[in-house]
Amino acid sequence: MVRKLNYTGLMDSLDMCVHEAKYCPRCSKAFECKSGNITQCQCFGVQLTTEQRAFIEDRYKDCLCRNCLLQLQNQVELFKEKFIYR
Repeated sequence: MVRKLNYTGLMDSLDMCVHEAKYCPRCSKAFECKSGNITQCQCFGVQLTTEQRAFIEDRYKDCLCRNCLLQLQNQVELFKEKFIYR
């Protein structure tokens, strides 16, 4: 439970355990996004560089499943190795 000030300055209690059923826009696999408790979300711990984030954000407008995030993370690195770090 998180407490937040409302516009009058009074404390409101907000239940931040928001879980949303989603489908990955890349592979169409169903997964649960837990943005209200990020440490329990399937994407938690996937570390992306600024370039990797930009690559993904340019192509997809919603959350991706963990498997796709990891695949794209490797794909961007392989692209760099092949074409940039020559």
